[in-house]
Amino acid sequence: MEHQMNSRKICTAFRPERAHARRGSTSCWTLACVARCGCAHACIAVMKRRGGTKTFGRRRRTWDRWIHSLVVDNMAKNTSLYFRIVEGRNLPAKDVSGTSDPYCIVKVDNEVVARTATVWKNLNPFWGEEYTLHLPTGFHSLSFHVMDEDTIGHDDVIGKISLTKEAIGSQAKALDSWINLTRVDPNEEVQGEIHLTLQLLKGTEKTILRCDVMEARDLAPRDISGTSDPFARVIYNNHSAETSIIKKTRFPHWGETLELDLDPQELSEEGTVVVEVWDWDMVGKNDFLGKVEIPSACLHQSPLLESWFRLLPLGNNEVDANGKLGALRLKVRLVEDQILPSSYYQPLIDLLVESVISPAEVEDSSALTMLEEVTTVESRQDVAMTLVKIYLGQGLVIPFLDYLNTQEVNHTTDPNTLFRSNSLASKAMEQFMKAVGMLYLHEVLKPIINRIFDEKKYIELDPSKIDLNHTRRISFKGAVSEAEVRDSSVEMLQSYLTSIVDSIVGSVEQCPAVMRVAFKQLHRRVEEQFAEPQNEDVKYLAISGFFFLRFFAPAILTPKLFQLREQHAGTRTSRTLLLLAKALQSVGNLGLQLGHGKEQWMAPLHPIILRSVASVKDFLDKLIDVDHDTVSEMPQRGVFLPSVIVKEGYLHKHKAEGAQLLSRFASKKRYFWLTSQTLSYAKTPDWQVRASMPIHCVRAVERVDENAFQQQNVMQVITQDDDDGQLQTMYIQCKNVNELNQWLSAIRKVSIYNERMLQSFHPGTHRGGRWTCCLQTDRTVAGCSRTHSAVTLGDWSDPLDPDVETQTIYKQLLQGRDKLRKKYLPEADADQTASKTEDVNPDACPDGAECEVDPAKPGRSLAARLLMAIEALEQAHATFRCRDQEDSTNGIANLQNRFEQGSQ
Repeated sequence: MEHQMNSRKICTAFRPERAHARRGSTSCWTLACVARCGCAHACIAVMKRRGGTKTFGRRRRTWDRWIHSLVVDNMAKNTSLYFRIVEGRNLPAKDVSGTSDPYCIVKVDNEVVARTATVWKNLNPFWGEEYTLHLPTGFHSLSFHVMDEDTIGHDDVIGKISLTKEAIGSQAKALDSWINLTRVDPNEEVQGEIHLTLQLLKGTEKTILRCDVMEARDLAPRDISGTSDPFARVIYNNHSAETSIIKKTRFPHWGETLELDLDPQELSEEGTVVVEVWDWDMVGKNDFLGKVEIPSACLHQSPLLESWFRLLPLGNNEVDANGKLGALRLKVRLVEDQILPSSYYQPLIDLLVESVISPAEVEDSSALTMLEEVTTVESRQDVAMTLVKIYLGQGLVIPFLDYLNTQEVNHTTDPNTLFRSNSLASKAMEQFMKAVGMLYLHEVLKPIINRIFDEKKYIELDPSKIDLNHTRRISFKGAVSEAEVRDSSVEMLQSYLTSIVDSIVGSVEQCPAVMRVAFKQLHRRVEEQFAEPQNEDVKYLAISGFFFLRFFAPAILTPKLFQLREQHAGTRTSRTLLLLAKALQSVGNLGLQLGHGKEQWMAPLHPIILRSVASVKDFLDKLIDVDHDTVSEMPQRGVFLPSVIVKEGYLHKHKAEGAQLLSRFASKKRYFWLTSQTLSYAKTPDWQVRASMPIHCVRAVERVDENAFQQQNVMQVITQDDDDGQLQTMYIQCKNVNELNQWLSAIRKVSIYNERMLQSFHPGTHRGGRWTCCLQTDRTVAGCSRTHSAVTLGDWSDPLDPDVETQTIYKQLLQGRDKLRKKYLPEADADQTASKTEDVNPDACPDGAECEVDPAKPGRSLAARLLMAIEALEQAHATFRCRDQEDSTNGIANLQNRFEQGSQ
């Protein structure tokens, strides 16, 4: 029983793999070993149990590093991978025009997670696209493939950049640099795992190496059909044996036993057993699919070795292209955290809550102000977003913003500089609007943005930029002059700007109540601080500065970054959006700076901007005319109410027809709505009759193999009915990979707390009497691939997770601990801070009593409490780390005991 408990605990970090391991068996531990770093971990368990008495040269140092990485992996409970594809330079020309049409495909462990927009006819493209990927189960590599889009035929491969998890994690802050592209070698593009059992049967005259090749999953597609024809080969010295070939599958089931007859003198602990997987081709050379290398020392130490092994590349050294293929500028950051139970974070949460519920008591010193002191400008935006989520989870986001805004207002003497810096208050308001107002922004702006993109008008006001060659699509009679282009541009800009302003000022009732209350509090604080008649407009400018300048104007300027469009704007549309964003900023500034800038060519828009000021002020007055109690019932663990639509849009639904399930498919275009409670669809957005499925019935949301329908970008939603308990699958096709990833992520987020989620699924479909993925005939057989229910793209719709957010704040404070000590406790010894807190002693202050604090040392007591909370969390992490190491040691010992018992 003790062994079973330890085995289950060891495998906690590898939940997808654990579904395929027998509880309490040796395969459970070896599975956890190889799932992350490859096959060699399978022998480390035995080696460490024996004290490492066997020396294998350079391998021993490698094994030590593997053991260390294994312990770290077991501790990692939350992994966030942030990457930004900034730009490219000096890309090779792939088209006859002497240019390329580059875009990037981003893969995590060979699974496409993002595709940038195409930048047409450019060898130095700028993308500026960023993503955050939550990967609770970890990953091995991140790669960026640069492609040249072709309208006819297949897209050309320009090159790639591949980064290992270790390379990314070794960066202290983040990887931010130019990296040269290298060529794409098919032998390095491997993926998937293989299930093997290895055993040495020793006799007096000969020894048999027995390898049971059971199955493989998620192999790379090598054929035009999107599948492969895989077979496996086991090799030791000059001996080899092969399995049969299984046609048209990436999930082969062999169930074959291969045996190699070896002479006793051939056996060496320095040898290596190699299992290779190949794609068979009738014509030409076979394609490499991956390999597993197992040191023979493993087989000498254990009677039976069984596990899933990750397939590795062929091992060719990839030659650096020396910049011949160009380079990408990337920013990549990896964050891995051990998330403690909620109770450990409560003291820090209490201090953060105290900052906003008792502001009169804390005055200028609070946990928030101290946090801001140790926060760098680079990290302030992330910290602000984290704090917004924490206080949303606590139901205290309004007091939180009010506290920060009050501090900012009270410390500002010149109203012209109010909220002009990148302070924590400014960043918190920005992130707050994104967290609670993105759906509102979409409702207000999306129709107008779509119109601008669809019309593609040539618009220019700057005389130095007007190009008459671009005006041929504008209908004019006779010759086209700069004046006519300018008049036409003014007319179109006035039309667009009027539509934008009218849509905004008419959206009072659409604006989320919590945003309106936050602005009401801000209006009151500014009015109290700047009550002079000459500062009458300051209370309006404070709100409009956030509302127009930091929310709506940036969304107009870069609609893709706010998910208003799927593609970046072209050169013509981008210029129109820039001019509109400038004009809207002037509207947000109430026209006070018109005529004072260098861009006097914007003057034709000044009259419409000035006419908008009165309606904007009236709008702001109505916006803050709201009762504070309207947000008292805000959900504690989510930003959105259940009835709010999280995502919607047209998708193609594959429906089964006929008596046999999936015997014949019909693709129907349907409009889908996703809320936190249901996924529903109808013929059109206005259609009254909707089909709906409860979110709590969702058991998995996964991709579908291209081979299943001979179509790309198909996903499946697997549900289980509450009544009959039968699993049902709905297949949905998206129009591109980005839309696919967004829908996968959105449905996974709303179903993240569901019970009985599946741990395996079928990437194919069941038709013609068998599954197209693994070729199994039983429709109810367990899935052949692991699910990815916890892998999501991070964005403004992320569910609240207070423990994860508080862990982020703890790490920020931990980095600034010495700075806080130096400022608030200069005489305290670094090693005795937890006990040397004369101003406040927790044991001497019973509940409800007030402790005396030296008034000459403001903030000293609070700093001592904050440092104590930080050190308590640091100690808790150390304790859990030791416990994980003990569990790893126990698992190794238990595995060795099982091996020894099996050999007797």
